Amino acid sequence: MRTYPVDRIRNVAVVGHGGVGKTTLVEALLFAAGAVERMGRVDDGTTTTDFDPEEVRRKMTINTATAPVEWQDHKVNLLDTPGYPDFVGEAYAALRVADAAVFVVDALSGVQVQTGKLWKVAQSHGLPRFVFVNRLDRENADFARAVEALAGRFGAHTVPLAFPIGREAQVEGVVDLVSMRAYRTDGGAPRELDLPEDVREEASRWRDKLVEEAAEGDDALVEKYLESGELTPEEVLQGLRAGVRSGRVVPVLCGVATAATGVRLLLDALVQLAPSPADREPERTTDGQTLPCDPAGPLAALVFKTMADPYVGRLSYFRVYSGTLRSDSQVYNANKERTERVGQLYVLRGKHQIPVAEIPAGDLGAVAKLGETQTNDTLCGKDRPLRLRPIEFPRPAIAMTVEPKSKQDEDKLGQALARLAEEDPTLHVEHDPESKKTILSGLGESHLEIVADRLRRKFHVDVQLGQPHVPYRETIRRKATAEGRYVKQTGGRGQYGVCTIEIEPLPRGAGYEFVDKIFGGAIPQQFRPSVDKGVRKAMEEGVLAGYPVVDVRVTLVDGKTHPVDSSDIAFQIAGSLAFKKAAEQAGVVLLEPIMTVAVTVPDDLVGDVIGDLNGKRGRIQGMEPNGDGTTTVRALVPMAEMLRYASDLRSITGGRGSFEMAFSHYEEAPAPVAQKVVEEAARQREAAQAH
Repeated sequence: MRTYPVDRIRNVAVVGHGGVGKTTLVEALLFAAGAVERMGRVDDGTTTTDFDPEEVRRKMTINTATAPVEWQDHKVNLLDTPGYPDFVGEAYAALRVADAAVFVVDALSGVQVQTGKLWKVAQSHGLPRFVFVNRLDRENADFARAVEALAGRFGAHTVPLAFPIGREAQVEGVVDLVSMRAYRTDGGAPRELDLPEDVREEASRWRDKLVEEAAEGDDALVEKYLESGELTPEEVLQGLRAGVRSGRVVPVLCGVATAATGVRLLLDALVQLAPSPADREPERTTDGQTLPCDPAGPLAALVFKTMADPYVGRLSYFRVYSGTLRSDSQVYNANKERTERVGQLYVLRGKHQIPVAEIPAGDLGAVAKLGETQTNDTLCGKDRPLRLRPIEFPRPAIAMTVEPKSKQDEDKLGQALARLAEEDPTLHVEHDPESKKTILSGLGESHLEIVADRLRRKFHVDVQLGQPHVPYRETIRRKATAEGRYVKQTGGRGQYGVCTIEIEPLPRGAGYEFVDKIFGGAIPQQFRPSVDKGVRKAMEEGVLAGYPVVDVRVTLVDGKTHPVDSSDIAFQIAGSLAFKKAAEQAGVVLLEPIMTVAVTVPDDLVGDVIGDLNGKRGRIQGMEPNGDGTTTVRALVPMAEMLRYASDLRSITGGRGSFEMAFSHYEEAPAPVAQKVVEEAARQREAAQAH
C-alpha cells in the first residue's frame, strides 16, 4: 500500500449499538473498494475485522480492528468497533484517534442507548458525524421514519444524501440525492438506472431539503439558491463539506450492508465530505503545545491499542499526529522515559499485516515488540519529548474474584493478568488484602468472562470467577472500659503485661486514634506503643464477623508491669485482649459500604429502574432529564446489592441502560443483613478450621 499525502487520508470510526451491522458494513466497504475478493459473513466467522477466536465463536466484535481501503485516490482508514457495552472502551479509543465517525443505525430499532452514549463521546472530540441507516430490507423498516427519529434525537440538521429504491424485502438500490442518479446493486456491483417514477417525487422532496442545508452555511450559496432555487451538485457538496466539518450538518446514508447496497455512496461521502487530518484543529500536548499535522514536524504518535499477536508478539497500534515514524528506527517513549527500538512498521487490515517503510502524520499503523510501550503512551524524538492527551476510558462497572483452579498456576496467573491489563485499559487488577484474593474489575460480566477465556486460551491458565468480597467494617456504639491481662509466670523467664483502656466511638470516617493518658510509671514508656500495636491487631481481626474495626478512639489509662517478666509481646497481647473485652461491652455493629450510583436509561424505563433500586435498599437522590430521551437516576445503594447490577440492568432495559458507580461512605447495616453476614463469617471460619 502506497503512502498517501495527509490531505488524502480519512480516519473514520464505525460505531453504534451492538448488533446493528457495523462489521458487515465494514466488510461491504472493503468489498466495494476491491480490498477483499468476496464478502465475509459474521455468522460464518469469515469477516476481515472479527478475527479473534472469541469474536468468531460469539459472533460479535470484541476488539477494534483497522481496515484501510483505497477509494478515488484517497486512503480511508476504517476502525470497526464493538457496540456491546462491555467492550465500549475500544470504541472510546477509536473515536479519540478518528477524524470522523459513521454511526450505524438499524432501520427498525432506531437510535439505541449505546449509540446515544457514543454520539456524546464523538461530540466531545468535535468529530464530524455521518449516519448509515442499515437493514432497510427488514419487515416494517421505514427510511422516512428512521430519519425523523434521528432528527428528533440529534437535531434537525440530519440530512439524507441517499434514498432507498423499494421497501423492506424489495429494496433494490439507492438514489444519490446530490446527483439525482439511481443505482441498483446486483451481487455487489452497482448499476446505474433511470430514476424510477414511483420514487421521483419523494426523492425530489428530500433533495430540496438537502440543497437548503447545503446553502445555509454559505452566504454566496444562499444568495444563489434564493435567486435560482437550485444549486449544482458541486455547489451542494461545497456547502455540505463546510456544514459537516463544522458539525452543523449530519449526512444520512442508507442501504443494506449484507447486499453491499448503498455502500459506495458512503465511501463517496467520506472522501468528499469528511475532513482530512490536516483539516482538523492541531493536536495539543498535555502541556498545551500545538502540533500541526505535518509529516516534516517533530514526531508525536499516540499508541491507542495494544494486542498480543501469536506470531509477532505484542502489537502496538498508533496514530501519528506529527512527523513521520519510520521502520528500523529509534523513538523515545515520553511516558516511560525510555528509548524504544522500532522494527518493521505495518498497516493492518484486520489481522493481515502489510509492511510499509514509514507512517506519516495523519495516518495509522502498527509495530511489534516494543518492550515498554503501552496504550496511551506517546512515541516521539528524544530531542523533543512530547506527551499527547491520553484516551479517557470508561470506569469499571463490575468486580469479580479470580483464582486458578490449580495451585501450580498461581504465579502464571499474576503474570498473565499483567499482560492482559496491558492490552486492555478498562481491565483493572488488584489484590484485596482482606480476602487475600485477586480482584478483576471490568465493564461487565461478558468482559470478565472473555478475560477468563483468554487466560485459558493464550496462557493455559484455567481460572474460576466468583463474587467479590464486600469490604464490611465493624465499629462500636458506646464507651467502655476493660482490662487486658497477659500473665504467665510458671518458673523461669515469664510474661507479664496488664493494661486498662477506654474505648469510645468516633464520627464515621474518622479512623483510629490512640491516646496515652498514663501518669507516672504504671507502664514504662517503651511498652506503651506495644499496647497500641496489640489494639491495632485486634481491630484488624474484627470482633463480630472478622472485619476491621474502624472509627474508634482508644485511651490507655492504667496498667501494671513487672521488672523482669514484662515485654513487648506481653503488652501487645494484653492490649489485644483489652480491646476485645471493651468492644463486647461497647456493642459492636456492622458497617456496610454505600455506593453512589448514576443510572442512565430511556425515559420510559425510569419507573422500572427506580423500583429495582428501591428493592435493593437504595435511596433515590434525584433524577436528571438529559434532553435526548434519556434520564439519569442518582441513588445511594449498598455495595452488596450492586455486585451483579450490570446484568440486572441489562435484563431490565434490554441493553438500553448504562450506569456508573463509586464508593460514597459506610453506614450501619440493618439487623437482618448484619445477622446474615455474621452467620456466613462463622460458617467460613468453621470450614477453614475443618481443613
